[in-house]
Amino acid sequence: MFFKLVARNSKRSRKENSLFFASLLISIVAFYVILSLSRQDVMIFLSKMESDAVNRLMTMIPVLYGITLFILFFLIYYASKYQLERRRHEFGVYLMMGMRRIRLFAMLLLEDIRSSVMALLIGLPAAILLSELISLITARLVGLGIIHHQVSFSLYAVVCTAAGFLLIKLTAFLILSGKIAGQEIGALLVDTPEGAKRQMPVWVYAAAMITGICCLIAAYCLAISGFSWYRMGRMGFTMVLGAAGTLLLFYGLRFLIGSLAKGGNKSDRLRVFNIRQIEETVIHRSGTLAISSLLILAALCCFGAGVAIAEYYWGSEPHVLDYTFESNESDVTAIRKTLAAHDLDSQFSDLFEMQVGSIHTAKELENVFQLDSVMSALSEMEPSEDRDILLNNLGYADYPHLISLSGYNQLLSAAGNPELTLGKDEIAVYMDSKFVTNRGKQMLDQILETEPKVWLDGNSYYLTGKVQTADLVTDYSITLSFALILPDEAFEYYTQGKYGSYLNGILDASITEKVSLMTAISDMNGKLDETGLAYESYLQNLGRQLFYVVAASYITIYLAIIFLIIANTMIGVQFLMGQQKSNRRYMTLIRLGATYELLCRAARKQINWYFGIPIVVAVISSLFGVRALFAGLLSSRMQESLPEMIIVSGVMIFVLCVVEYFYITAVKRSSSRYLLTLMVPEREE
Repeated sequence: MFFKLVARNSKRSRKENSLFFASLLISIVAFYVILSLSRQDVMIFLSKMESDAVNRLMTMIPVLYGITLFILFFLIYYASKYQLERRRHEFGVYLMMGMRRIRLFAMLLLEDIRSSVMALLIGLPAAILLSELISLITARLVGLGIIHHQVSFSLYAVVCTAAGFLLIKLTAFLILSGKIAGQEIGALLVDTPEGAKRQMPVWVYAAAMITGICCLIAAYCLAISGFSWYRMGRMGFTMVLGAAGTLLLFYGLRFLIGSLAKGGNKSDRLRVFNIRQIEETVIHRSGTLAISSLLILAALCCFGAGVAIAEYYWGSEPHVLDYTFESNESDVTAIRKTLAAHDLDSQFSDLFEMQVGSIHTAKELENVFQLDSVMSALSEMEPSEDRDILLNNLGYADYPHLISLSGYNQLLSAAGNPELTLGKDEIAVYMDSKFVTNRGKQMLDQILETEPKVWLDGNSYYLTGKVQTADLVTDYSITLSFALILPDEAFEYYTQGKYGSYLNGILDASITEKVSLMTAISDMNGKLDETGLAYESYLQNLGRQLFYVVAASYITIYLAIIFLIIANTMIGVQFLMGQQKSNRRYMTLIRLGATYELLCRAARKQINWYFGIPIVVAVISSLFGVRALFAGLLSSRMQESLPEMIIVSGVMIFVLCVVEYFYITAVKRSSSRYLLTLMVPEREE
């Protein structure tokens, strides 16, 4: 009988607190996915390419796990307190009927253990399936393919998830159940009304709201301008200013709500009741609403900025070359012979030489290249940061690298771009995209249209065409801040035959059509390792790129989920607790003739206000918060893609707002179920 009672109470508790139970399930899934990250196909691939960076990322996972466990403890404690408070009368009845306190404690302990085990039995299989699905999807998206897919199950993640979850659940239960079991029977049978708080004059709330808005404006101005990103002290001051502004804003919202109440719809039958409920919510729980709004803001910023940064890294570098073999001029033929000897030359649709050298005709290394006409034209342009950066960088371009025209034209042809045509007295400018912004490139292109005259080791030339930025080799670490593209004869003359050669290779399309690109390159790497040739493949560079994508997306999405769970559960539980404490008001309305539909409609309006206020504040703040994150985290080159990244962030923020809508709908259903219980008259002991 005792265990049947435990099972029945546990089942009823899960049904009545389905929102909290769902939050626990999502937490379990999030814990497992982040802890099993090392078993994902992408991370296994990255560990081979970028082992140091991946190891540093993996050391962050336990820290994130510990912090979120600490935060979730207070959430579970708070939500469990609400569950036990709802059953105070039930516990008092148990004690009156002769149940001993130790047996009551044991009953509550078994109920909690049963609910926790049920959550793990549902959450862990769902988490394992979701992790496996994520692994398959990411492997497919990044081109790893599913043929070499490995099962992403992690026993370590299962143990840590279960242990951490049970630990915080048990700790919260021991604290709360001890308090409940130790109370007197009379205290359990009587509902404790919420204490009234002293109200301040209206002008105090108005001043607090205005001060809060000013603090928020100041905080976002400091962050967006970049002032806060120079030192930790400045960042700390900005965050304190923003948090204080949010708290003051919510504290002063009673002034705004009071003003809106005066102009409300007079025909609303429960308008005064709703306004009173909303006002009391703001007065008594402004701190909770402010903290919830800050957590939602953190979730929106993490999700919006993280996904936007990941999307930028994923699409920032075009893929043209698959391999680069480094050699001296005399070794290119030897490399081709080695590839042919191992029957690997037929695996490439194109193998071409890229020649890069320095000027060897000059006796001195200073002022070998003079571009006074370009510098003068830049100086006459409208002052800007991009112009000043160009002037500074070109001031050091008096001894540039040289690139042969034939090799660069083959690169352009492989990329599907038109080739360059240069006369004997014409040269083109090359700058790696990492060293020039789009605006700076436009400035130089505008100057190159005039074909300015320059001097190279005493000989006059004309700069022509547009600034070239295509990657010369597959290794992104080999970059040239400034170089000149010369016709082959001029290149041979100025380098005096002393230059470095890179043999670039592109895999045949027939190979990449059969398997994924990564699989094809990985298989080719195994064959090339047997030849003893030194090479750089696209995989190494893609590994660096993928690392930023994974680090930005996985971590930020994980944090966004955790923050949303905490914030929504806080708001939802707080409202339902307040509704329960106001049950006598609802029962009075019922006695006065209020119908169930009317009460539900009134409760839904209160929920819209109760959730809407912190969500609207968080959404408005997130528009500035994401921009502030971009101001501090993005490089000058990434800043050029700021409009596109802001659009992506806006879409992600909208997605989370849709999630919030569904959560609000679920809270409304829970509220309606509770109001339905009040429609049945109860005896008063």
